[in-house]
Amino acid sequence: MSYVFEPSDVISVPVAGSTERFPVNNIYCVGRNYADHAIEMGFDPDREAPFFFMKPAYAVLSDECRNEVSSSFK
Repeated sequence: MSYVFEPSDVISVPVAGSTERFPVNNIYCVGRNYADHAIEMGFDPDREAPFFFMKPAYAVLSDECRNEVSSSFK
């Protein structure tokens, strides 16, 4: 088959206890899903419902990626 441009590799995550990997298509997330998180975001946990959002598969970090957060970020 001929493509205009090469499609990207399948994004996947390792399956714990296995050598297999699981393909990722979409990442479903929940925000303000516990009281401390709602307060941290400046909302009243007793008044604001959690919200749902999605991230693209390319937001998954590879096994080799180091994700460090600066100590100045709070």
